[in-house]
Amino acid sequence: MSDDDHKPLPPWRERFHLDRRHFLMGTSAIVLARALDGCGSGGAKPPTTTTGGSALSDPASTVLTAPGSAGLVDEAYYTARIEDFLSVATADPSSSNIVGIGARLIRAARDPQYVWNIGAVVPDTFASSWDKIDNWQDTRDFDLMYLHWLLHLGQGDTPMTRLAPSVIAAIRDRMLANRYRYDDPLPADRLDDEWFWSENHRIIGHTNEYLAGQRFPDDVFTVSGLTGAQSRDRTKPDILEWISERFQFGFFEWHSNVYMLKDVTPLLTLVELADDPEIVTAAAMALDLCLLDQAAHLQAGCFTAPRGRTYEKDKMNSLDEDTFGTTKFLFDDTDAGYPALNDSGATYFSGAARYRPPQVMLDIATSTETSVVRERHGVYFDGSMPVQRYVWAPFGRDFTKQENLEFWWSLGAVGMWPMAQVGVATANTYRLWDTSGFEQIKLLALLNNFDPVKIRDWEQARAAVINFGFLSEANTYAWRHPKVSLASVIDHRKGEMRDQAHAWQAAIDERAMVFTTHPVTEPAAGDDWARSDAPGYWTGSGSMPRSAQFERTAIHLYDPAWDASTDALVWAVLGYRDYTHAYFPKDHFDRWVQSGNWTVGERKGAYIALWSWRAPTWRDYDAAVYAARGFTTSFDLVAHGGPDNVWIVECGTSEDDGTLEDFVAALTAHEPVVAKGDDGFAVNWTSPSAGSMDFGWTTPFTVAGHDVPLADFPRHESPWGTVDRLSQTYELASQNASWRCDFPGRTRQVS
Repeated sequence: MSDDDHKPLPPWRERFHLDRRHFLMGTSAIVLARALDGCGSGGAKPPTTTTGGSALSDPASTVLTAPGSAGLVDEAYYTARIEDFLSVATADPSSSNIVGIGARLIRAARDPQYVWNIGAVVPDTFASSWDKIDNWQDTRDFDLMYLHWLLHLGQGDTPMTRLAPSVIAAIRDRMLANRYRYDDPLPADRLDDEWFWSENHRIIGHTNEYLAGQRFPDDVFTVSGLTGAQSRDRTKPDILEWISERFQFGFFEWHSNVYMLKDVTPLLTLVELADDPEIVTAAAMALDLCLLDQAAHLQAGCFTAPRGRTYEKDKMNSLDEDTFGTTKFLFDDTDAGYPALNDSGATYFSGAARYRPPQVMLDIATSTETSVVRERHGVYFDGSMPVQRYVWAPFGRDFTKQENLEFWWSLGAVGMWPMAQVGVATANTYRLWDTSGFEQIKLLALLNNFDPVKIRDWEQARAAVINFGFLSEANTYAWRHPKVSLASVIDHRKGEMRDQAHAWQAAIDERAMVFTTHPVTEPAAGDDWARSDAPGYWTGSGSMPRSAQFERTAIHLYDPAWDASTDALVWAVLGYRDYTHAYFPKDHFDRWVQSGNWTVGERKGAYIALWSWRAPTWRDYDAAVYAARGFTTSFDLVAHGGPDNVWIVECGTSEDDGTLEDFVAALTAHEPVVAKGDDGFAVNWTSPSAGSMDFGWTTPFTVAGHDVPLADFPRHESPWGTVDRLSQTYELASQNASWRCDFPGRTRQVS
């Protein structure tokens, strides 16, 4: 796996670019003649918008291009989005939710006539948050981030925007007493259950410490002994480092429909609340990257992408995605209502005075072009490579140095053997073994007497299963038509266990979607879909497929690289099922048919077809026992007979493929040919859209005789532009808008 610059595409791939169709969004804020060089952040006029009753007159408020300027979304459009969301989210005049209270403060600042039950907000309103914060529980950083907004919004000039002094004091006390870093002093009688190291927790924790230090510069923080000013100053480089990583490497938790929101929210919080112009600019640029990620993969409200991290609760319906409220608010590409009224994305975008999305992002999200987006995220390392004394570490991130632990653990590399030495030392020093997040890790370490050398050797021999959290480098491919989308992660850790991964997805709208998994467990009785973390039936993978995609066709090969013989004890805990299966919700399609091993669904003139090498059958669910979510027909298509299987997916539309019957006839005109030998699967099939395809477990992917790349994608490639891998300068353009971010130069330009 190389990190060389992207090589030019072969001529046959260029036909994708020849079919580009431009779509003009025609809003009053766009001035086509405005030159890019004249739209830098330095010359923007301060916005006149006020939030929380205070005018934005500080230097940080003028560093970004002012709302209403050319190159940003039309201000009338954005105002309408705010009014639409707030009218729904604040219809009830009472709220005990931190985000919900923030929404009411935002509406009260915008509308002097709005009255809500602000007097009911007292310190006890936040009792559950106080308990989490005071006892140093995990995810308290989320609550602290939302409380920063209450400090910002709740000290306004009118009765409806002024929280009780006792509430403000209670928030202040928690911010001064919080432990913000895993390596800060730890009292002998306490543990800290916060998981500090994931990509999203890193930026949230840094945001909380930075803003607390900024707000209380002269106060001493109880745990660290530092003043607020010192806390702020030590955290600024960490924020900039995190943002630099996103520009270089993309998102470690790639395309997550859960944790992208947890990147969006702290970045927007920094943009709106930070006083340092450099932090404001950098955070705005990183926020743009988050919106690009969602806009480029949006299909009628569905974040149609493979995902590095997701949960059962977010997979079966786009309205359950944590990112749904943000994309609906910003891009308005679905008629579905807001399912979660206490949505931090939509709420704080409603309260934003400094930030407006670039028009390019709206153009991408609502484009009527048929497009292919190829992206590369993360950092590659082969965790199964033999143990050696000196290990080459990508990008100089030495595995043995404490300073690089946050980087590698934010990639989920807790179970990767080169990290054993520094991981054990860190867990010993900061008493991590007894924290809630280390319960399973402690059991694995106990098997090896907490000896880092034994742990290292043990992990390497079981890398295909023990290293399930490592997100690794992901090359993702997404084809999008106005009516249907298909997206896959390409040749990613084939055969290995990957907790919380989502290998591919096809979608027509918020509910009509299809994907496959290799499950770890049987379906659990009760409200199984509410499970959020454990490897299970729909979340996580007993093994990842080797996947390849060309435009609207993809082939997914499942063949586990580990089994009971790898380790009997590990198998007893993490062993997978002897089949693969597909989510194919018949209720959410207008029609569906089966022909041989093909299952085909039609919805709104679009088709998703799925073929299984092993004969698929529908699993029946007793609604009295299992969570059926109101389904009246089957939604679970199971391929019994073994954990190894070939799934082929092809998408189509009535415009391109005729009737459903025509589409099925074209699919079945050529039966896929599958062989399995010592080198794994070999597949040949003639796709009605792409022609002859060949793919195997160890062989290249060819379409019509041409090799299709399976690795070394650019950081971003789409009809709107190409960004080279590791570049920290991004430039994209639609037909009527441009956007450019230069992170080293700290410039963000729109036109």
